[in-house]
Amino acid sequence: MSPETTGSQALPPAHLTSQTPLTPAVKAWRYYLEDQGNSPHTVKAFLADMLLVASYLPPDRSLGSISTNDLNSFLHWMQNNRGVPCSPKTLARRITSIKSFFRWLHQYGVVVINPAERVLQQSVISPIPVVLTPRDVQVILKAANRHRQGKKPDARPYTLFSLLLHTGIKKSECLALNLNHIDLEAPGGPLLFIRYASPQHRYKERKIALPDSWVEAYHEYQAQYELSDSLFPWSPRRLEYLLEDLSEEVGLDKHLSFDMCRWTCAVSDWQSDIDPNKIRQKLGISKIQWREVRMKLEQLSGKTEGQIIKT
Repeated sequence: MSPETTGSQALPPAHLTSQTPLTPAVKAWRYYLEDQGNSPHTVKAFLADMLLVASYLPPDRSLGSISTNDLNSFLHWMQNNRGVPCSPKTLARRITSIKSFFRWLHQYGVVVINPAERVLQQSVISPIPVVLTPRDVQVILKAANRHRQGKKPDARPYTLFSLLLHTGIKKSECLALNLNHIDLEAPGGPLLFIRYASPQHRYKERKIALPDSWVEAYHEYQAQYELSDSLFPWSPRRLEYLLEDLSEEVGLDKHLSFDMCRWTCAVSDWQSDIDPNKIRQKLGISKIQWREVRMKLEQLSGKTEGQIIKT
């Protein structure tokens, strides 16, 4: 991921010049990254990348004296002489960090020449995710409905699977849901609110429409388990078992998971010609993350016959 966004443009502090050493400039860059709404994990990774560059170069090397050859030498050292394994994905991220850092400095005139411009980018795309087919979705929903209608009715499997299928939320977001995150009386229809306690994650907050079929099951589920606070008051592993049990029950040759449901939801929306920006917002990801996600959705849609059916 790149730390750049199209949000507000945070200027480098006035004290940064071409004579400034690298380490103070990297620390100043942190405020820019945070201002652009990057996650704490992303900021931490990019800062660590640039501080590693600073540890490699002589401590008195100024911003304006860093050359393309210096950066290429660092990358060669990191891959071959550092003595610490460097995966292709880590290498690609560190190159992205270097390019973004110097592009920021060059854009605001701190350095006249961008030494990272000619550094060769090495992109690494993670594997294409596995998604559910329309038939998979139908048979799993039928199995979940059988649990609702059994001798001892249990709406929990349906409530969990259907929620993931319709909203595309992550496992961590699902585990954090409370009953007050559900608004069944919203003017435009039932809504699910995804909220974050930390201000640093507020840009991920969003509201997602809920279908009537899920609301009906939710009422059953709430009555059966006498919920009072948490929507799913069980451990992450217990919820994973619920999904795995459904896939085993229908003989699915895939490992049903939170991530598979999330991608299935995204593919469904993509094939339904929903505005790409709305899909991005629904998933709660940045514009930079969306580049890779969109690429995968295009590939998945080309390989998936028909549209994912939501019931």
